[in-house]
Amino acid sequence: MTKIILVLATIITIVYGNFKCPLKDGQYEDEVQCDKFYECKDGYPTEKLCPDGLVFDPFNRKINKCDHVFNVDCAERLELQPPQPSKNCPRKNGFFPHPDPTVCNIFYNCVDGQYNENICTAGLHFDENTGICVWPATANRENCRPVGQKLTDGFECPSVRPVDSHGHNVDHPKYAHPEDCQKFYVCLSGVTPREQGCSEGSVYNEKTEMCDTPENVPGW
Repeated sequence: MTKIILVLATIITIVYGNFKCPLKDGQYEDEVQCDKFYECKDGYPTEKLCPDGLVFDPFNRKINKCDHVFNVDCAERLELQPPQPSKNCPRKNGFFPHPDPTVCNIFYNCVDGQYNENICTAGLHFDENTGICVWPATANRENCRPVGQKLTDGFECPSVRPVDSHGHNVDHPKYAHPEDCQKFYVCLSGVTPREQGCSEGSVYNEKTEMCDTPENVPGW
């Protein structure tokens, strides 16, 4: 009988590692990995992972104790599962800064690998330590360029950006010049304006967003 008990104990250790459930059923954090936890039932642990990008909060009273990194003190539990990145999402879930470190007023809210782009109120920067927009001095981010830039003719990029057929914000939207049909504007990352011009004999076509021959442009 003693041998059987030892064999069962060895199997449990192999399956569940060194974690031992407390007397009370519930969810308990892993000692080294912040997004790993154990669900204990009748003294037996089931190892689980939070969705990629979220971490386990042992003090959360909700049934789902996985939360954003900036809401949880991981202390010494610094390890995380391998990331599952996608466009603009270093991990599947979370709030992430713009990939260009000079663009500090744009950030992405990623849910299950799908992102929504957000723009801070004018004059604010995104703070990845808190997941919100704050004053630049509070965010203390390096390489940030001034926001709300204007060209010498007064043009500045609209705060609301156009979206594509999939409902995503256009990365570098274009806008026609109000007076010169050969000219147009490009807003880099939606916020930095640049004036561009078509070659001699062609004009800007708002419908195709390209330079075109005058006869193909409505109203010419």
